[in-house]
Amino acid sequence: MMIRVDNTPRDYAWGSLTDIAELRGVEPTGKPEAELWLGTHPGSPTQIVDVAQADGAGTIADFLTQRGDAPLPYLLKILAAAHPLSIQAHPSPDQAREGFARENAAGIDLNSPVRNYKDDAHKPELIFALSERFEALCGFRSISDTVAELERLAAANAQACSPTSALSDFSQQLLDRGDQAHAWAVEWALSGENAQALVSEISTAGALTKDELLIELARDYPGDPGIVVALLLNRVTLRRGQALYLPAGNMHAYIRGLGIEIMAASDNVLRGGLTSKHVDVPELLSVVKTSVLPVPLLEAVQVSPGVDIFEPDVPDFSLAHVHLEGDITQTQAIVLRRHAIVTCTSGKLNITGHESDIELSQGQHAFISAEEQAITVRGVGELFIAL
Repeated sequence: MMIRVDNTPRDYAWGSLTDIAELRGVEPTGKPEAELWLGTHPGSPTQIVDVAQADGAGTIADFLTQRGDAPLPYLLKILAAAHPLSIQAHPSPDQAREGFARENAAGIDLNSPVRNYKDDAHKPELIFALSERFEALCGFRSISDTVAELERLAAANAQACSPTSALSDFSQQLLDRGDQAHAWAVEWALSGENAQALVSEISTAGALTKDELLIELARDYPGDPGIVVALLLNRVTLRRGQALYLPAGNMHAYIRGLGIEIMAASDNVLRGGLTSKHVDVPELLSVVKTSVLPVPLLEAVQVSPGVDIFEPDVPDFSLAHVHLEGDITQTQAIVLRRHAIVTCTSGKLNITGHESDIELSQGQHAFISAEEQAITVRGVGELFIAL
């Protein structure tokens, strides 16, 4: 069974005014459009376009419930960031189960703003860059790299006769604390008013050095201690077609760009700044990996001409990227492991399975049941398959 589905973009303030509308081929609403969700997550249920095809069910979640099937273990998103998102990390499966049980036992309401664990699942995620550039922060970089950056900022302030003492003190503290520097810096910055003078000096220096990221953070999150945390992380620029995989414990933030994101269908987020929401510093530090981490680029495996699959080290999801043009206008069979969701990002493509077929054009999406077993794609264009 193949069923056309759609959804309404989420209007988070950090979203782009145009990117998702252009991808969907519709007029912009004039409001930010940040994410379009495709899955069974109750936060934004994906709608079935023709309910007659799904025995009257209005959403994918309702359709699967009628069948006696479990919700999808993944959530596929189109994400369009025009401004930085919050810095965050996600728990491992064991941490999620323990944290969820602990907060339940404490009687913390699931909708409480101080609740950390909304469910008992982990939330690994993968982002594929659709825009020519996709900017992000992820993983702690070496202390030497951060100190070099702090010295650059201090030099700019000194030249302009602006204060530098907070920058210098912070640099020395990082050097003195060795392997514990990242954990100390996160706790120090996010607890109380410790970092206000340092945030001010960083923001001043960012403007003086014309540092695009620091200017943007100071404008969007004035005085936020997450600006200090951001300096501890790797800056990453993905080119179109590259992907980041962010497993449990990797501190990260998306800055700007259009991408396809897939994640485990969980709401468990521990925030580390650049937010007005609850920041639980001890719980964050119990989850986050404070060691130096490389940029977690994930290479795809080409399974056939025109078909690449990103395979992270979790059972919840994989992502197939199909790009057909020129001499390649038909794929070999792509095996379905479970119910799949497809989103078409360019062109016009026909999908054929064991029982049925469907044609998708740019901006259209479909649910494909596992009974189709394997699918082939033909035409000219690009699509993504959540597997």
